[in-house]
Amino acid sequence: MTIALGVFCPHPPLLIPQVGGRELAKVEKTRKGLIKIAEKVKEAEPEVLVIISPHAPLFQEYFSLWELPWLRGDFGKFGARDVSMEFEIDLALAAEIAARERKLVRLDSIGKAARYCFYSVLDHGCMVPLFYFQEAGVEVPILPLGMSMLPFPDLYNFGILLREALEAQGRRAVIVASGDLSHSLTPSAPAGYNPQGEIFDRTLVDKLARLDLEGIAGMDPRLIEEAHQCGYNALAIMLGAFEGLDAQAAVLSYEGPFGVGYCNCLITTSGREDPERKLADKLTAVYRQLFAVQREGASEPVALAIEAVETYVTSGKIIEPRPSQLLGKKGGAFVSINKGGQLRGCIGTISATRSSLADEIIHCAIAAATEDPRFPPVREEELPYLTYSVDVLGEPERIASPAQLDPKRYGVIVKAGRRQGLLLPDLEGIDTVEEQLDIAKRKAGIGPDEEVELYRFQVVRYQ
Repeated sequence: MTIALGVFCPHPPLLIPQVGGRELAKVEKTRKGLIKIAEKVKEAEPEVLVIISPHAPLFQEYFSLWELPWLRGDFGKFGARDVSMEFEIDLALAAEIAARERKLVRLDSIGKAARYCFYSVLDHGCMVPLFYFQEAGVEVPILPLGMSMLPFPDLYNFGILLREALEAQGRRAVIVASGDLSHSLTPSAPAGYNPQGEIFDRTLVDKLARLDLEGIAGMDPRLIEEAHQCGYNALAIMLGAFEGLDAQAAVLSYEGPFGVGYCNCLITTSGREDPERKLADKLTAVYRQLFAVQREGASEPVALAIEAVETYVTSGKIIEPRPSQLLGKKGGAFVSINKGGQLRGCIGTISATRSSLADEIIHCAIAAATEDPRFPPVREEELPYLTYSVDVLGEPERIASPAQLDPKRYGVIVKAGRRQGLLLPDLEGIDTVEEQLDIAKRKAGIGPDEEVELYRFQVVRYQ
């Protein structure tokens, strides 16, 4: 049997006794769950540990794969440098995967990793579970993989490919999806409080316990985004490795004592094929339908942006706006495009540059999809998995001081001569006026101590 066991587990460094100290008692359920998992991994007698970590080298649309002979790491940046580990990498398995998957960044030298600004060390997403496995006496080669921000079907299909590579190499493996759940369960949580965090955790843990793959694939992307989690994509890959197999799940523990959700879960299989669990095509259909439903209820500005982008990407044509209220209005607009909870493009105008707001949205949407210098142009195969929002800007109002700003309510424009920068309101991670002004200035190439003219504006956000 190629797949001996599947593991979904958290990776807070405080689970390491030398790091957590007295705080370790606050995650006792999680610690005991990991000890139990480690015992099961030992009993499974794997020949390789494949570990998927959100803190491994991460690329938007590519998976990453270490192909160095050895990798080591320690917990120095968490105050425990003496806790270190070194592992042999299964290079034959790495080569087998690389031969099958084109969306792969192969980190096969220290120099190559450095060019991508990555250090050739094990990350804590790998090291925390590996620490417990070592304590249980598991000593086998590993293969660390970085996930990606690709849609669920692509992640799941990569898991299928992973099992095919294991079968081709004749390896008996334990596949570990390392990841925490919501980082926004309490006001003191790393991402602050968001009530969607608890909903996400409760929903995912329930569906995972029942191994409801259709339910997991069909979770609302906005719920996933607002939960500020880091485990969903790694989990999708691990679950894909069990495609078509008789499998069961057992959730061993869940808790969130520091505002971050920690879940331990084991996936077991007899190795027998189960035709009812050949779900790849069905999961793709579920995921596509999820976006179709969202689009059916889209506001008029968002529906216009979607039509503009999809028409332009598929045919190169710019649509003409149909009669609507948007034709009778003028103003600036920003169109944001997201994919898998990550920004895929954002372009806008401060004030009206077109004859109508409809025309403004059309051209900003096309520019966000094709001209944002931070991203490559949107490809046709991405279109079913994109989400959109449109911000319609009110008239900018000059203000006398930063005291008149509120980053949740007002956007800001800073001007110094011909240089100007704009930042929209209510952006994730920007909670203070100081942060808002600092980013707006940097966008404009304005020094932190330069005098600027300040303008504020309000927006109406459509989704």
